[in-house]
Amino acid sequence: MTFPAAVAVDSPERIARWRPLVHWLLAIPHLFVFELLQGVAWLLNLISWFAIVFTGRMPEGLANFQCMYLRYSMRLYADVDFLHERYPPFSFDMTAGEPGGTPVAADFEPRLTDRNRLTVGFRLILAIPAAVFALIVWMISVLLVVLAFFAVLFTGRWPNGMRQWVVSSYGVNLRMNAYLHLLTDEYPPFSLEA
Repeated sequence: MTFPAAVAVDSPERIARWRPLVHWLLAIPHLFVFELLQGVAWLLNLISWFAIVFTGRMPEGLANFQCMYLRYSMRLYADVDFLHERYPPFSFDMTAGEPGGTPVAADFEPRLTDRNRLTVGFRLILAIPAAVFALIVWMISVLLVVLAFFAVLFTGRWPNGMRQWVVSSYGVNLRMNAYLHLLTDEYPPFSLEA
């Protein structure tokens, strides 16, 4: 893993044709949990920001929570986008390493010590170009998911190029969020490559 955050999705060749019609509905319980986790994650992000700016290190418990939250979000996105057929677990493993057991694997190597206080202090400003890139990639991804909705509905298959783009967009999203959630000082690359 070159960047300290990576995601992989094990997407089957065929998807049940009815999945696009109900995946968003099946995801409602996860969306409630995700919203709660998101609020806690941003609050802990603020605490982490102060900890890093004043001490130069990120507490491991805070980093592990951020890893769990970002992993949960990747699993939710892949489920809502009907990239696989397994219902994601309500799993809250607070580890940096991927615990496994699901078709979506998000792995992290958070940097806990020797942090760059200056880049953390100005993180929101520094992240603007990468956030614009991530937004453009996400907008294209949303369009592809809408098109894939019809492809899966009629053929039972995600078009391969579309699926690769959407999974790559998850990587862009994860790298951007790992940077914003202070798990790394490494700037997210402007690339769809993992």
